[in-house]
Amino acid sequence: MKKKRSLLIVLLIITLPLLLAQVWKDNEETREPTTTPAPPTVKPYVNPVFASFMDDYEREIETLLHVSGIPGAAIAVVKDSSIIYMKGFGVKSVGKTDSIDVNTVFRIASVSKCFAAFLTGTLVADSILRWDDPVIKYVPSFTLKSPEYTRHLTLRHVLSHTTGLPYHTYTNLVEEGIDLPSLLDKLKDVNIPNAPGTQYSYQNVAYSVIGEVINAATHKTYDALMKEHVFTPLNMATASMDYTSLITNGNIARPHLMRRGQWREASINNTYYNVAPAGGVNASITDMAHWMIALLGNREDVITKETLNQLFTPQVKAPSKNRNYGRTNHVSSSFYGLGWRILYYPDDTLVYHGGYVNGYRSEVAVNMKDRLAICLLSNGPGIVADTGIPVFLNMYKAHRDSILAYDNRQRLTLTKNSPTP
Repeated sequence: MKKKRSLLIVLLIITLPLLLAQVWKDNEETREPTTTPAPPTVKPYVNPVFASFMDDYEREIETLLHVSGIPGAAIAVVKDSSIIYMKGFGVKSVGKTDSIDVNTVFRIASVSKCFAAFLTGTLVADSILRWDDPVIKYVPSFTLKSPEYTRHLTLRHVLSHTTGLPYHTYTNLVEEGIDLPSLLDKLKDVNIPNAPGTQYSYQNVAYSVIGEVINAATHKTYDALMKEHVFTPLNMATASMDYTSLITNGNIARPHLMRRGQWREASINNTYYNVAPAGGVNASITDMAHWMIALLGNREDVITKETLNQLFTPQVKAPSKNRNYGRTNHVSSSFYGLGWRILYYPDDTLVYHGGYVNGYRSEVAVNMKDRLAICLLSNGPGIVADTGIPVFLNMYKAHRDSILAYDNRQRLTLTKNSPTP
């Protein structure tokens, strides 16, 4: 009897793993795949008139680079859902030969605010947040000097710079490296000249409370949510939000400042990472190109057109930060939306933002009417970043009719050649 029991145990030991393996295999074959499907492939945008225009524009940029002497820059242009131009110019560091390429990483400074609004918009679409939720719903410790204003301050006010606080409140302390909780705590001592929602007043500290809101609402860090909702699904492979990721990357543009009439490399510092929603994103021009495809409404798996419309809707009148956008084409009026500046021309609308930090400059502009977006990153401030996109827009305006005429001819040809149902 004992021998039979021992034999049975041995058989179970031998056969049980095989049975379990078969069950697992059967489950695997019937289990739904968990990977996110890749976005559909898109037919490249081909327009020889546009290509000729871009050749002319590239020569203008090279002239600006030569005249300014700035070490380097990177530019990407997106039309419809295609990256139609992407190139690095110059060098990563003055006096050296290491060229900037399309994967070279820059700090994008205040263009980070656009990313903060983008991420918040995805959470609003998922019903995790609402634009008009009070900040204290998520961060009960947040306090302004006025109890009434504290109760009424909403996410919409934060992202449209209508908190009521004085212009650039405590930005000087940001540059001293003070941590965000301490900076936010200091806001309770500041006199507030305007009620929330009534007056535009640009902020870095108050703007960054959106990161604390997101942490509280999702129980995940702001950095983690940005990677999960934005960087990873948009294939922004070299994007990050911290100082360590920047300085340990082997392909970064070094920042520069003009000193005694010469461009000199500046030290990379960790300022503004303490207010990451306001100025903490690092990215390459390839990353920015993938993001711009989403901004043009082509990645509704990541952000819907409805959400983009919310971001690009004016919230408050605000002066244009870069006056070069209005020197050739008259600006009828200018506003701030949710993380974006909005310029109205007599016959067009432009959504844009710029940034500067630690010797880096960035500019991004979106024309939803023509489904066109451009980004310029540079490793030094000055004429290239200030005028590079306005020059592009002015040249595009001169070629626009010819470009659109070619597009229309192509559409007619495709329609005629398509089989009838």
